Amino acid sequence: MNAVTKSASVAEIVTRVRRGVLIDGSWRPATGAATFEVEDPARGRSLGEVADGTPEDGLAALTAADDARSSWAATPPRHRGLILRRAYELLLRRKEQLAWLITLEMGKSLAESRAEVEYGANYLRWFGEEAVRIEGSWKVSEDGTARVLVMRQPVGPCLLITPWNAPLAMPARKIAPAVAAGCTMIVKPAPQTPLTTAALAETLIEAGLPDGVLNIVPTTDAAALTEPLLRDGRLRKLSFTGSTPVGRLLLSHAAGTVLRTSMELGGNAPFIVCRDADLDAAVTGAMTAKLRNIGEACIAANRFHVHAAVAERFSAKLAARMSELTLGPGTETGTDIGPLIDERQRRKVAELVEDTVAAGATVRIGGRIPAGPGYFYPPTVLTDVPPGSRISREEIFGPVAAIQTFEQESEALRAANDTEFGLVSYLYTRDLARAVRMSERLETGMVGLNRGYVSDASAPFGGMKQSGIGREGGNSGIEEYLEQKYVAVDAAEPEPEDGELPEESR
Repeated sequence: MNAVTKSASVAEIVTRVRRGVLIDGSWRPATGAATFEVEDPARGRSLGEVADGTPEDGLAALTAADDARSSWAATPPRHRGLILRRAYELLLRRKEQLAWLITLEMGKSLAESRAEVEYGANYLRWFGEEAVRIEGSWKVSEDGTARVLVMRQPVGPCLLITPWNAPLAMPARKIAPAVAAGCTMIVKPAPQTPLTTAALAETLIEAGLPDGVLNIVPTTDAAALTEPLLRDGRLRKLSFTGSTPVGRLLLSHAAGTVLRTSMELGGNAPFIVCRDADLDAAVTGAMTAKLRNIGEACIAANRFHVHAAVAERFSAKLAARMSELTLGPGTETGTDIGPLIDERQRRKVAELVEDTVAAGATVRIGGRIPAGPGYFYPPTVLTDVPPGSRISREEIFGPVAAIQTFEQESEALRAANDTEFGLVSYLYTRDLARAVRMSERLETGMVGLNRGYVSDASAPFGGMKQSGIGREGGNSGIEEYLEQKYVAVDAAEPEPEDGELPEESR
């Protein structure tokens, strides 16, 4: 079905999705048959119940992954790549249904959900092509007595923990390189959005992924599920996307078995608009960097640093653009901004705005929770934001642009780098020398230069400082799932045996 009608969306899409835990190729109830409800954040209604996985389910999933480990690692790279390619094509064929599913359980507009399906599918295609490009090396040792053979092999069973804000793209970004590298895995999706992850798993199975390679265990008690897995010596890698505090906790647990880890953690992205910037382009970039995913993204612009000479014009243009947006359920035609994920997140955003206004900031647009059902918060622009305010230190995760001014380039850089986070920064300037100079000095793993969008399957995604460890995507993404093994091959000339002349004397 290429098109989806409004009346059929919930009944025909949501009810088709698997609701159990996936272990060794079989969907089954959780141990004890416990379940939890998934909520539509736009209407506050239930989308149905999903299996609430237990520690026993997690360990069963690890057993399945460990049992499948050797055979999957020995599967030819071309075959692994073809499975990912088939899954990529299936996702695009089902884009409309998947987009509706994403919107129903996460809230973003259908347009954004369609874009997420394409973005997530691109990781399957990219790593399907990388599977056959896993390289090793061969060289002569420095003394000539040996040959140095370096091979790359799958890390082994992985635990992949994914967030709710991109319920298809984030699992795809982790699953795809693991599959390409020859690793088996257990995925723990966020309890707010497990349905999309289940649909992705079904697609991969249909594309030919063998039993046990991919196991899915949703749960409302992440600590109970993950702690025994992290203590189990069969697990070889942990990949987590989420908040920095949770990342720190997981790293402390992973230290016990010295797990290989990848961490994509919180952000506090600066958006710098220099005096010479193209303001119209900067405003367009700000709309993307701030409002993509309703602002619920680790790469969302969090702190706006605008040169004092252009701050008023930039603020007015940004407020005018935001005032044109339509707030409403993501499934409704014409909706630009959907609801936040839940009441807790909306309350946090509202409190940050209230705290900033009490400290002296001015509300240019938005700033009030609307009446009615759902967890909506309007696009908001704050100016005169005091330096060092709470909203400048914390990740907002909502559609709020907090604007501060600067006079000197060094001042902007100092403010931008004054955070423990270092995921992404955005910079707008028409001066090439300034662009290079500031890009080099910004302490972030990614820079959007005159561009409000940095996500790309072919580029290394990740941060510095407390924003993470490792990279996802790009040529380096598959390396996170591979170990290097060095084999010393003896090539020394043999010593002559007694009574035997050396060859050169014969």
